[in-house]
Amino acid sequence: MTKRKLDGVISKALWLYVLLMGIFHLYTAIFGAFEAYLQRAIHLTWVLPMVYVVYPMFESKDKKPKTSVAWYDWILAIVSTIPGFYIMFNYNEIVERMAGVDEVTMIQLVLGTIIILTLIEATRRAVGFPIILVSLAFMSYCMYYQMTDIATQNGLTSISENFWLCFKEAYKQLVEEMYLLDEGIYSSSLGVSATIVMIFLIFGGFLENSGVGEYFMEFAQAFTGTQAGGPAKIAVVSSCLFGSISGSAVANVYGTGTFTIPLMKRIGYKPYFAGAVEAVASSGGQIMPPVMGAGAFVMASFLNVQFSKVVIAALLPALLYYAAVLVMIHLTAKRDGLKGLNEDELPKKSDVLKRIYMMSPIVLLVVLLLIGFTAQKSAAWGIVLAWLVSLPNPKRRMGPVGILKAIHDGAKGIPVVCTACASAGFVLGAVALSGIGPKIVSAVLSVSGGVPVLTLILIAIVCLILGMGLPTTSAYILAASLSVPALGQLHFDPMAAHMFVFYYAIISNITPPVALAAYAAASIAEDSPNRTGWAACSLGFLAFVIPFAFCYDTGLLFQLDWLHNIISILSGVALVFGVGFSFTGYCGGKLPLWIRVLFVAAGLGAMWKSPIISMSSSAVIVALYFFCQKMYVNKASVTA
Repeated sequence: MTKRKLDGVISKALWLYVLLMGIFHLYTAIFGAFEAYLQRAIHLTWVLPMVYVVYPMFESKDKKPKTSVAWYDWILAIVSTIPGFYIMFNYNEIVERMAGVDEVTMIQLVLGTIIILTLIEATRRAVGFPIILVSLAFMSYCMYYQMTDIATQNGLTSISENFWLCFKEAYKQLVEEMYLLDEGIYSSSLGVSATIVMIFLIFGGFLENSGVGEYFMEFAQAFTGTQAGGPAKIAVVSSCLFGSISGSAVANVYGTGTFTIPLMKRIGYKPYFAGAVEAVASSGGQIMPPVMGAGAFVMASFLNVQFSKVVIAALLPALLYYAAVLVMIHLTAKRDGLKGLNEDELPKKSDVLKRIYMMSPIVLLVVLLLIGFTAQKSAAWGIVLAWLVSLPNPKRRMGPVGILKAIHDGAKGIPVVCTACASAGFVLGAVALSGIGPKIVSAVLSVSGGVPVLTLILIAIVCLILGMGLPTTSAYILAASLSVPALGQLHFDPMAAHMFVFYYAIISNITPPVALAAYAAASIAEDSPNRTGWAACSLGFLAFVIPFAFCYDTGLLFQLDWLHNIISILSGVALVFGVGFSFTGYCGGKLPLWIRVLFVAAGLGAMWKSPIISMSSSAVIVALYFFCQKMYVNKASVTA
């Protein structure tokens, strides 16, 4: 939905409203949050009115942003806050009640209905229909399950014998689960938005306003711009750095692609390929530590581990992902004779290195996470350092106004994440109340026959389908709650199982028929969205393979001893080059089909669980490389 373009008093009031929201969350991140249920209620109560003011109920016919807030949206904005205020003023009474024993009062039933309806509408506006359809489907099943159970308890042969009794009691249980407990709307997924995501959005606002984001682009330009296919490498490196902070593939595409895609087209890359490069690079930002978007924080919460453990596990697969993209770009440029940019068009390396301190907020964040600081405290110290690095640059120096602007710019991005996480709570609550989780696990295992690789394929398909219309975080939450238990039944490592689901939720951004990142890049490249999407799938091929690999070889996630971890690193590097040579058909010269087949076969073999097969396949790739080099050197000498 296109946001309203407000001005005048309403625009200024909204700016102040968002700023105060950011300051509140910044305060709780530094000095400690309220009890979980209360913090989440405050967070959602703050965000919902903002959604109704910023997002209109319907798109205008000419697709132009609306400039005024409709009267009914003001009413919805006010009404949406009432359930939250009730929780704040009656918090002790709510947490002391006994679930399933104490009666749900009429006012609680009414307020629970209000929060369910207003959240559904807010999510439709900010996120879209798909997550709403999924949520309604699960709640409908939950209602049916509860009504059947109530009919049985009352000695009825069917629901229809006393439909109103069954419906009334089932609906009370649904409202209690969704509104009065921390298993529904106010579940852990909303908790991540209320604490960690908000502080990291503000951190991103400080990075952007302090010039760190701009420095990332200059760094990428200086060190990759003159190489073969330089603009494409600029896109990859800058999107890797920027995307780790932004956590949104589409936002990353528009943030860096408007600069990199025209440059790629200028040196000779076909428009669809230029768009594909940017789409793949931008999507990968969400798997690149240290931030990895909101989904990684949810993962740490689900696994009940420190966020630093997720960062460590994600590091090698992310590096392999970007290494594969860079290798394929380099080989494509060599094959097609595409050169880089002239040095005088790019920032000087010496000038960039003089400002290497601009990287310090990210470095500090990583160090603090690794030594055991909480994500909130780490981000808070990163914010302080981001402010400090802005001071030497008069154009970027952040005074009091600049600081407030950074807080506002970060906080204004919360509605999509908050509403998506809250609506994911509909599914989590329905799963908990109806017990559908074990049934889904049984269904998956039944269809796959309990064969691990078939189970992984089924779950990958589910994640891709969910991710087609959902933000990564929402897709991950839903897929993890429904699919990870099935992988647990087959004794896959918990970290690998969650990372598998997370990867495929992200890959959906570049997988047609609904590849949002690829479509965004295609709009800039001015080429076919589907053509761009399929090219992105080819470039990002490794992202489809690696999740299967680390489910069988957890050394790729640094979960084994040092020897096996080293073997995993070597086999991962072999896979990158094997796939790169095969897919581009170039290794010093154009490759015949049989050598391309050997390269990809050996690359996939390098990911085999057996160290002997893995190392043997890696050796085959090395041998093939030297064979190709010798073959084309001999051809060149004969030609000469």
